[in-house]
Amino acid sequence: MSHLLLLGAGFSRNWGGWLANEAFEYLLGCPEIIGNAQARQMLWKHQGQGGFEAALAEVQREYVLHAHELLPALQALQGAVKSMFRDMNRGFNGLDMLNFSDNGEASVSRFLTRFDAIFTLNQDLLLELKYMQPENAFLLLQSQRRWAGCELPGMTRAIPTDSRISGSWAESMWYQLPQDQFKLDPQFQPVYKLHGSSNWMHSHGQDLMIIGGAKLAEIDRTPILSWYLTRFEEEISKPGAKLMVIGYGFRDQHVNDAITRAVAKGLKVFVIAPEGADLARQNNPTRRPGQIMAPTADEAMFEQALIGASRRSLREIFGTDRAEFDKVMRFFAG
Repeated sequence: MSHLLLLGAGFSRNWGGWLANEAFEYLLGCPEIIGNAQARQMLWKHQGQGGFEAALAEVQREYVLHAHELLPALQALQGAVKSMFRDMNRGFNGLDMLNFSDNGEASVSRFLTRFDAIFTLNQDLLLELKYMQPENAFLLLQSQRRWAGCELPGMTRAIPTDSRISGSWAESMWYQLPQDQFKLDPQFQPVYKLHGSSNWMHSHGQDLMIIGGAKLAEIDRTPILSWYLTRFEEEISKPGAKLMVIGYGFRDQHVNDAITRAVAKGLKVFVIAPEGADLARQNNPTRRPGQIMAPTADEAMFEQALIGASRRSLREIFGTDRAEFDKVMRFFAG
C-alpha cells in the first residue's frame, strides 16, 4: 500500500502563502501593474472567474496574435508574478520551522516523512526552505530509518558562486537533466513539482513554471513536467494507493482527470480543505441558486473515493487539536 501526498496553495497558506484572491490583491499593488493599464484591466476582468492566472492566460493568447501591442502587458504581468513569488519566499525564509509546536511525532515535518512521494502544484519554495533543505531534512528523514533525504527527480542544481548561499536549494537555480537521466534514487523521498517552480529555469533562460492557460499543452512540451504528470498518475493508480490532498481546490482539469482515472482503479482519497467533503459540490456552478443542477464528474469521484476529510487548519491539526490529528492519521492505517 502506498501513501501519496498532493499539495495545493492552501497548504502554503498555513504559513502565510497567498491564495488566488490574495495574489490578485498583491498584484494590483505591483509597480508593473500600476504602470500598465492593459495588465490592470485584465486582472479586474478576471477577478471573479479564474483570477490572475486567467488574466495571464488571455494576455498570452492575445500576444500570439498581437505581439507588439501586448508585449508590455505580458511583461508587466510576468514581472509582477515573479515579484509575488520572491516576496512570498522571503516570508517563508523568515520562519523558524514548519512545525507549529514542539510536539514530536505530531509535527508537520514528521508527518511529511510518512509519504512514499510528495506531489505539489505549488511553485513557492516553502518545502525547499523548511523541509527539503539538507540541514532541515536529512537528520529528520534519517531518524525515520527510511529516507536519506529528499530529491527533486530529474532536476540538477546550479551551485551559486556566493559561498554564503552555495548550499541553499532555494537560492539556487535548477535545470532539468537530459531525459535519459530522469530516474529515482530509492534512498531519497521524491518531491515532484508538477507545475515547475519559481527557481527553475529552462536551458534557454526562461522560467520553468506553468502559469496561465493551456497548462496541459505546456506540460506536454516540457519533458520534466510531462514525466512528473505521468509519475503522478502511475503512483496513484497502483493497487492499494491512498492519496491525501491538502489545500488543492480541484480546479486543474488535467490533475482531476488523472485522479478520476485512478479512482476507477481503486484509489482512495482524504482531503484537508476548509470545504471538507463539500469541496466538489461547492465547485459545481449548477448548484448555485437559480441554476438547473447537474452533478459533475468530480462529485461522483468524491462519492466513490473519499475516505475522510478535515476542515481544520494545519495549525489546529498539528497544534492543539489531538482528536482531529488522530482522525487525519487514520489515513495511514490498514
